[in-house]
Amino acid sequence: MDIQSASSVVLQALTQATSQDSAVLKPAEEQLRQWETQPGFYSVLLSIFNNHLLDVNVRWLAVLYFKNGIDRYWRKVAPHALSEEEKSSLRAGLITNFNEPVNQIATQIAVLIAKVARLDCPRQWPELIPILLESVKVQDSLQQHRALLTFYHVTKTLASKRLATDRRLFQDLASSIYSFACSLWNHHTDTFLQQIYTGDQQTSLSSLERTLLSLKVLRKLTVHGFIEPHNNMEVMVKTKAFFFQPFHLLFAGRQFGPGSLCREKLEKTIILFTKVLLDFLEYHPWPFIPLIQCSLEFAVSYVFTEAGEGVVFERFIVQCMNLIKMIVKNDAYKPAKNIEDSKPESLEAHKIKTAFFTHQTLTEIGRRLVSKYFLLTEEELTMWEEDPESFAVEETGGDSWKYSLRPCTEVLFLDIFHNYSQTLTPVLLEMVQNLQVYNAVGLAAYELFDNVDFDQWFKNQLLGELQVSHNRYKLIRRRVIWLIGQWISVKFKPELRPLLYEVILSLMQDPDLVVTLPVDDFEFRTEQFLPYLESIFGLLFQLLQQVNECDTKMQVLHVISCVIERVSIQIRPYVGCLVQYLPVLWKQSEEHNMLRCAILTTLIHLVQGLGAESKNLYPFLLPVIQLSTDVSQPPHVYLLEDGLELWLVTLENSPAITPELLRIFQNMSALLELSSENVRTCFQIINAYIYLSATDFLQNYAEALCRSFYELLRDITTEGQVQVLKVVEIAIKVSPVLGSHMFQPLLPAVLRGIVEGERYPVVMSTYLGVTGRILLQNSGFFTSLLTQMAVEYNQEADQLLGSMIEMWVDRMDNITQPERRKLSALALTSLLPSDNSVIQDKFCGIINICVEALHDVMTEDPETATFKDCMLMSHFEEPKLTDDEEPPTEQDKRRKLLALEDPVHSVSLQQFVYEKLKAQQMLMGDQGFQALMETVDTEVVRQLQEFIHSM
Repeated sequence: MDIQSASSVVLQALTQATSQDSAVLKPAEEQLRQWETQPGFYSVLLSIFNNHLLDVNVRWLAVLYFKNGIDRYWRKVAPHALSEEEKSSLRAGLITNFNEPVNQIATQIAVLIAKVARLDCPRQWPELIPILLESVKVQDSLQQHRALLTFYHVTKTLASKRLATDRRLFQDLASSIYSFACSLWNHHTDTFLQQIYTGDQQTSLSSLERTLLSLKVLRKLTVHGFIEPHNNMEVMVKTKAFFFQPFHLLFAGRQFGPGSLCREKLEKTIILFTKVLLDFLEYHPWPFIPLIQCSLEFAVSYVFTEAGEGVVFERFIVQCMNLIKMIVKNDAYKPAKNIEDSKPESLEAHKIKTAFFTHQTLTEIGRRLVSKYFLLTEEELTMWEEDPESFAVEETGGDSWKYSLRPCTEVLFLDIFHNYSQTLTPVLLEMVQNLQVYNAVGLAAYELFDNVDFDQWFKNQLLGELQVSHNRYKLIRRRVIWLIGQWISVKFKPELRPLLYEVILSLMQDPDLVVTLPVDDFEFRTEQFLPYLESIFGLLFQLLQQVNECDTKMQVLHVISCVIERVSIQIRPYVGCLVQYLPVLWKQSEEHNMLRCAILTTLIHLVQGLGAESKNLYPFLLPVIQLSTDVSQPPHVYLLEDGLELWLVTLENSPAITPELLRIFQNMSALLELSSENVRTCFQIINAYIYLSATDFLQNYAEALCRSFYELLRDITTEGQVQVLKVVEIAIKVSPVLGSHMFQPLLPAVLRGIVEGERYPVVMSTYLGVTGRILLQNSGFFTSLLTQMAVEYNQEADQLLGSMIEMWVDRMDNITQPERRKLSALALTSLLPSDNSVIQDKFCGIINICVEALHDVMTEDPETATFKDCMLMSHFEEPKLTDDEEPPTEQDKRRKLLALEDPVHSVSLQQFVYEKLKAQQMLMGDQGFQALMETVDTEVVRQLQEFIHSM
């Protein structure tokens, strides 16, 4: 694509792509998509977004297309990869000037430069860092800011790389530029502090923006740039300085009014100081030890003394609390149970903490946490009245303890109380008697186990408070019910639970209150809960329809899932309305992936509860599984794990295969390519398909699956190899002829592993299991496979068989499962009767294996004094279940029926060995057979005869 001639047509297409008219927009997008792989296209985009005279929206779109192209076509191995010549030209063009006037576009350009740097710096782009270092020194304020913005994004991206070589490169970079980064930060901070007293907010804001960016660079270098930062004096001095800068900035910020841009940016900068300290503590706990004392003094003085009054703000308080919490809770700072086993660093840290957390300090922290930070503000009380659902979501949101004051306060209180309970228990009990501080007592439930008679407290006081119906008493009822939820798994008599269920039912009539009830905190015994099941489930479903917040819907779905999981099949009469509503909720939640995860979890438990009846959900269920497990769809990032689990339980509970259920397996090849932590579930799904309908499944997918397995086996862990081979083994077990044929390409490696003596016992055991299945259940195929392998080894087939039997006998101890040991005995004995000299030569080994297996599987009947094969199964019985046991799934039933046909469970090893030996005797005659038996150890022969004669 010639830049001069192409610029106008690309510019026109980009202009049309910014149109609101879809008739203009769509063709333009399609045209741009076709140009993505054309040489020169990205050079044209560079010239367009660098032209400041063009429309901002067009330039913005050009940057986005360029940025997306880096992800797709910059790597050498990518299809339609950019040429090295064009990439070199683009790299040079990206850093020729830092004068972008539009902030948003400047940020995107900085990000795309960082993306290129991630792939090319420093090897293909050694000039990038030197140019950035020179550019941040220029006097022009715009160029200086843009260069500093780019410097930050490049540093952030390089710091995020995790391969050892990349980390070493970043550490080399950090060592070479750390002093410069420090001086840069000092300069912009000093400039800001000087300028704020001039009253020129705009100039101050510009300097503060540079201070913030230079501090962001310094954060990445400090935290990720040094393996042993405590050995670098400059790093430690600079990190210690971070304790004093917030003090200056906090007081400097008092002259800016709340809500002003300068105040907002200043607070962000102060928070960034605390983030550097928190990151340094997280990644380098031992180098942080010299900073523990000043960290605690810094955080405690601002949060728990008068020093912070009128100066600190909420997010800063949260960060200080997180700093205290991380120091208190850090395992690296705790001595080992046996003090002699403790590391010197741990003892030093523990000594510093012990000296700091005196009785007086702890008492003051405990009192202020409970009496100041636990109190609901007027704003929270108003929110409770006007929007209880939002209040509940705000208070209980997932990681809110990291960012919000109330949850952070509770987590800090819990950690400090857990570590210093002896000091704080009397303080808290005194406050309970005076103030009834339910929140603190709930958080410390485990620590207060021996100090509070909760059952009496519940009956004598808490129960009464739950029954007060006054509107303004909602808050107390909320706290009381939460408190009970905290204590019920700690100390609560089972006989009190029905009384509690009655109260919960009455509270659930109030929709404003019920959205804040942590119902899932209540453990219940199924038999106690069943009388309330219909009422509570109906109210939960009603609530699910009423609430609006995504987080609340997720919480209610979680409770519903817990109830369904607990009561299992007894939920079936009550789920009709829920089954009809979930498709509606799924459609409504298209933009809310976490809510969809909650729906998937509910469906998992619903399918388990419905069993075979879950087939009625397929019109909704199968498209949900299809979307959730399709890696080409963006939502899979959130939905995959739960989607795979739902797929598995759907198969396990399916009464029969359907075309739609079979079709979903098209997603599996891409999933196996990911080789992610979900691969184990993928193998379980494959096995479930085989058990459900081996013929349909293998005929449709075995060829593709075989290719995937072949790739996996080239680069996979030992455990992964075993998982692959187990699939093959199950396929041959379920369908001997089709399974052997379909997975034939993988089988030479199995035989090769046996002959060459695979060194991993678990892999060898699986090799022998697969081979045993083929030999026993598809002997003709085994013969042809052996012949094929003999050609490879340039041997006679009999000679190769002899080597296999010899290795099999030698590695029998690798096989630990009794079923596989019996299978080996059946398989090798199936070679008899035989006049083959090789088999007769290995007769002794075969008999040894038979006797070993007989010892494994034969049990003595005390009444008849005879031996019986304990693995024999004669008929299928529905198990009698206790209330706590799960009913068998459809797959459980299929496996039981399959076991009835499996030689391991349908053939008596004792009888089989006897018949084969008898046939061998008839073949060879008494004299010949006697000579053969004499090759076996006399003690082994004696044991064999004992088993056979007891039939």
